[in-house]
Amino acid sequence: MEVLQKSRIPLTGFVITFIGAVLFSTKAIIVKKAFAATAIDPLTLLTVRMIFSLPFFVAAAYFVSSRMSNARLSRKQWASVVALGLSGYYLSSYLDFLGLQYISAGLERLILFLYPTFVVLLNRLFFRQRIKRAQLIALMLTYTGIGIAYFEEMRFDTSSANFFTGSILVFCCSVTYALYIFGSGRLIPYIGSTKFTAYAMLSATAGVFIHFLLRGHYALLYQARGTWEYGILLALIATVLPSFMLSAGMLRIGSNNTAIVSSIGPVSTILQAHLILGEPIHTGQVIGTVLVVAGVLLTGWKRQDVVE
Repeated sequence: MEVLQKSRIPLTGFVITFIGAVLFSTKAIIVKKAFAATAIDPLTLLTVRMIFSLPFFVAAAYFVSSRMSNARLSRKQWASVVALGLSGYYLSSYLDFLGLQYISAGLERLILFLYPTFVVLLNRLFFRQRIKRAQLIALMLTYTGIGIAYFEEMRFDTSSANFFTGSILVFCCSVTYALYIFGSGRLIPYIGSTKFTAYAMLSATAGVFIHFLLRGHYALLYQARGTWEYGILLALIATVLPSFMLSAGMLRIGSNNTAIVSSIGPVSTILQAHLILGEPIHTGQVIGTVLVVAGVLLTGWKRQDVVE
């Protein structure tokens, strides 16, 4: 008689997270295209993105709140959702858009994907969550690959006067996004992925709108009407769909594994940047890409141990 033991990571969760990460990776490509084609500034582009995203998150919030099984959030939970939304999708996105003015899409994604390290360390420090051997090996492979690709890219991009400024901005973005992943992994099991994502994104949208009202250039928002297709693409392809997919994936495989599987993002961005933006692919990027893919496959491999 054979008994199949449960795999370490459910295939459904792995696939949802993988696709969500690839969709998220299109964000840098769309942003770079928008900057190249228009005179739009980061805050205005971010505002347009959230304008088109808003109806979907309002609908999702209404849908989950109208359910009979809807659980009411405590004040502490509400505060956590709002704080995480502001960290993960307002501040993080704003820093990212600022950084993308100065560095390539491929380099942006490599720096941004330092965040799984922060997530694993936060889980270890605050919740004593043991780092499993497979996760450790996957992290080593993934970040060795990212490191190789980053330093190779740096050799070609240091001619940019704002290269290091852009790198620091995106690094700060990775830190704030890691806080979002870390916190959401604790809240989602209690309030549900759809409800959490909807209200976190509504909080982020409010943050973006307030920022624009205080510091935005209204004339640019009006002039941006002719380039709203970039906002629509950012809203649907790079925001709404991947936001819900990554939250759903996190519910199934946990925040540590979500962070590691999402490391496919740099690979996707580098390939898209080459094909769409014409950014060169260097030898170091190829080596780094192979290592990142190896780490992702190691994490998501569906293992079935047969016991006689």
